[in-house]
Order: sequence, then C-alpha cells, then structure tokens
Amino acid sequence: MDSGTISDLLLTGLELMSVLFIFAVGSVLLVVIVMFVIDITQTRHAIRRNYPVIGRFRALFEKLGIFFRQYFFAMDREELPFNRSERDWVYLAAKDGNNTRAFGSTKDLSVPGTVLFVNCPFPTLDRDAVATRRITIGPHCEKPYSTDSLLNISAMSYGAISRPAILALSQGAGRAGCWMNTGEGGLSPYHLRGGADLVFQIGTAKYGVRDRQGNLDVSKLQAIAGHPQVRMFEIKLSQGAKPGKGGILPAVKVTEEIAEIRGIPAHEDSISPNRHPDIDSADDLLDMIHKVRLITGKPTGFKMVLGAYGWLDVLFRAIGKRGIESAPDFITLDSADGGTGAAPMSLLDDVGLPLRESLPLLIDKLNEYGLRERIKVIASGKMITPTEVAWALCMGTDFVASARGFMFALGCIQALQCNKNTCPTGITTHDPRLQKGLDVTNKAARVASYVKNLKHEVGVIAHACGVAEPRQLQRFHARIVTGPGRSMALDELYPDVRPVAGHETGKRVDRAGP
Repeated sequence: MDSGTISDLLLTGLELMSVLFIFAVGSVLLVVIVMFVIDITQTRHAIRRNYPVIGRFRALFEKLGIFFRQYFFAMDREELPFNRSERDWVYLAAKDGNNTRAFGSTKDLSVPGTVLFVNCPFPTLDRDAVATRRITIGPHCEKPYSTDSLLNISAMSYGAISRPAILALSQGAGRAGCWMNTGEGGLSPYHLRGGADLVFQIGTAKYGVRDRQGNLDVSKLQAIAGHPQVRMFEIKLSQGAKPGKGGILPAVKVTEEIAEIRGIPAHEDSISPNRHPDIDSADDLLDMIHKVRLITGKPTGFKMVLGAYGWLDVLFRAIGKRGIESAPDFITLDSADGGTGAAPMSLLDDVGLPLRESLPLLIDKLNEYGLRERIKVIASGKMITPTEVAWALCMGTDFVASARGFMFALGCIQALQCNKNTCPTGITTHDPRLQKGLDVTNKAARVASYVKNLKHEVGVIAHACGVAEPRQLQRFHARIVTGPGRSMALDELYPDVRPVAGHETGKRVDRAGP
C-alpha cells in the first residue's frame, strides 16, 4: 500500500469522525431544544418552567446527594439512620476482618443517651467464661423451643427482599445457629433450604395461612407447623416503622410465585390491614394465641411497638385470671426507629416509643405481674452493634432480633431504594439483573461471620463487666449519659420491680449492683 492510499484512508477516517461528531453535537442540541420547549410550556414544575433544561438537574442532584453525603461529606458518626461507623463495623464483622481501631475513639461520650458500660477491677478471664445460657420458650407447649442464640434475624418477607437474599440469610442462620423470622409474607421454599430454625410470622393479612376471605385457615396453619424447622409462631400486631399501618408491597414486587405463597392476586399492590380484624382486645389476643398454640403445638407470641401502654395492665390481669399457661410464650418488642421497606413519613418519624424507653417499661410491667420468667422478651429495632445488644441484655431482654444489621451483612449500602425495585445490591429487588450481584454462598458466609463476631464482642463487654456470659449482664452494669460530665446507672434510672401479692401492683427494690 503506497503513501497516497494511506493518506486517502486517513482523510476518509477523519471525515467520518467529523461527520459523527457533528451528528452527535446536533443530536444533543436537538434534545436540548426539545427539552427546552417541553419545560417552558409545561405547568407542573415551577423550577423547570423558570429554568428550562437546567432545572431538570435538580432531581438528579437530589438523588445523587444521598450518595455524596454518605461517602464524601458526612462524618463517621453523624449520618442517619445508620452512620458510617456503625455500617463499617458490620461490614468488617461480616467479612471476618480486623475490627480493631487505633489512636482513640471518635465517639462523643458527652452526648445524652450514650451508653457506658461499667467495667469491674477484676474482669472475667477467658478460662472462666462459660457458654451462653440456653433459654426455653413455651414450657407449656407440646413442642417447646430451646436456644442459646443471642442475635437473630428479624422479620423480612420474601417479596420485600429477594430470593437470593432469603437464601443467603437462611444458609447463614443455619451455620450460625440463630433463628430467622419469615416476616409476614409467608413461608417460601428458600426459607427452608438453609436448614435454619424459623419463626413464622402471622401478619394482619395472614399471608400463607389465609383463606380467600383473609381469615385464618386452620389446614394451612397445620401444614406450616408440620415443618420441623418452624419452631415458633409470632402474631404481628404492629412494627416499629409503621405502627397502626399494615404491610406495603408494591405491585412490581408481587410476582406469580410471591402471590402463590401469600395467597393473593399477582401484580397488584399487596397492602395488609392495619390490624387483625379478629383481634380487637386483650382477650381476643389471648384467644388467638391459644388457638395458634393449640393447632401447632409450638410456642406462640406476638410482636408490637409500644405506644399506649395501659393496655398491658389489662392484658396481664387477664392472664392472671385465665392462668399462667394462657400467657404468650414471648413478646417481640419493636422500636419506633425500626426499619421497613415502605412507610408513610408521619408514622416513620413520629409514632411509637423508641426501644430505649419501651424496653424497660415492658420488662418492669412483666416483673410487676410476676410474668417475667414465663414470657420471654425479644428486643428488635436498630440494634446492629455489640453496644446496643449488650445494652438490651443489661435492660433485661432475653434475645435480640435485627433486620437491617443482616442487610448490611448482605452488602446493603443504605441506598434507600427498599420501596422500589431498583436496589443496587440485589437485596430488595426482583430484577434478575440486579440480583446477580448477590452471591448466595459468599453472603451466607458473611451472615454467619456477623453473628459470630457480634456475639464475641458482646462477650468481651460482658467479661469486662465481670460476668461469665452475656446473659448475666444486669442494669447496674451500664450507665446512661444525662449531660456533660454526668451519667446515671441504669438501675437508678429504672429501678427493678418485684411482684407483690396478687400480682396487681409492684414495688421498687434497691439496686443490686456493686
């Protein structure tokens, strides 16, 4: 090939590139002109009408702002609902990485509400530590449940989260020896595949155990109870992020399979009632608990977020009249700062009591009526780090359940896309393309590591306080900061209550700590 031919080819290539460049610029200019005309003539958006084309970037910047704040502008401990420090701890624990820190704490220890654990002068040696105590739930049941698990997977429905997410959680829970709550969306084959112990949640729509009218179907309930992995049943009254509001699953997430599992029409919004139509009083609740326990033979309790609390006296007095065996086997207490895939902001922000207030209230009420040993307590809501779990144990809970902690273990980046079908990590989406990013084998290992490392660090706190295992922690082992340079012991802030004759009232007792 001579030099003339090469020159001609180069010129032809340059001419082609010039044409393509002009075409691209012309296309962009045409799009801008079309957008300008649309913006200046539309009447719905004032910003776009006053600032055509440029005003469109406002929505884009709002969306990107979440990520810019998270990665570039927010300090380690200032972001909500979970700050970078909390997320990083979970990520490292799930990866079985080194979770130590250097130089000093970045936590402001003067903020009111900060928990401080009271280390003793002679901490427990590793050789003196003992295995976590096993607790039996439902001693009056045909098939009681015994477990030593501290941290468990809180309710997340198949539908709200994806198939690979359910599989990874199930397999991880099976390895870690903790239980997994099915959420109100029913029992899927993916819950069973990992071999984990399961808590079947009966939501207000009774998904998975409902007839066509939405009433409890006894035959379906018996079929669910027939699975040996299903160890307990939880009647959901309310959840922390949306007390007084039923579950919300957008139509885009209601696939044929999910509709079949739930017993509802496919491709339609799935909105459960804001309460059980057949539970309108404390007596109704006890009747339902008795019915489910009788049919299944397994421990049965209920889940709630506490707001008004006078009804607890009514409930506990009713138990006193019926007999101790009529009591719920457990109460799952959710927090007003609990999580959800979708909820109205008015409920998300402003309704219900946070766990810091409601947990001691519930524990004290149980003590007052002499029911503390009979009814086990599961604390749920924004507890993803050892500090929060150890605080709950000090306060008197038997177990802790977390949903968002395990979402972080699966790789959640707090993109706040849970109510859409666009979760970038594949956790809360049914888009096959996005689900491919969630490797079940890898994430199951992370779930198991998260449980193992959190349990270990709660044990570290317990040993520093001088006890042999975490469930020996008591209120005098922790203090709450009340102001700059001041803190108050939990047992002074919330004195223990002991029952008196008749279980009608209680009396305060002096602190039992050192």
